Amino acid sequence: MGLRRQARECAVQWLFQHDVLKEHAPATAPASVTAFPPPIEITPEAQPFAEQLVQGVLNHLPELDALLQRVADHWSVDRMAVVDRNVLRCALFELLYLDEIPAKVTINEAIEIAKRFGSEESGAFINGILDKIIKSEERLQSKRLATASAQTD
Repeated sequence: MGLRRQARECAVQWLFQHDVLKEHAPATAPASVTAFPPPIEITPEAQPFAEQLVQGVLNHLPELDALLQRVADHWSVDRMAVVDRNVLRCALFELLYLDEIPAKVTINEAIEIAKRFGSEESGAFINGILDKIIKSEERLQSKRLATASAQTD
């Protein structure tokens, strides 16, 4: 498994646990991705990217959830499966704030992680939401153009 995949999976697992625990004990959420016990295992080389994803999602949570809410027809963010919601949050943070990562890579990684940790329908759900966002979000125009250009090369 590549370092970025490992970091993404760790970030999703951390955010999942944070999401579940915050309802029961909001003040106990740890600040580091290494603070939770296994199953989260991460190499020291992957940890900085995982922490960047976690901190980015937490710092931009209201904005990410508002964008999700806008495109998720008939779904409130709170009603989404916890895994799906956090995979989407990580992917949106990457799409919006990590310019060096191509949209196609972010979307493919999100789909694969959703298939691994989510339900049978998670991959298709994630793909549908991210496809709507990449097509409709003005801030993603440069990534949209880069993706289109790569497909014609």
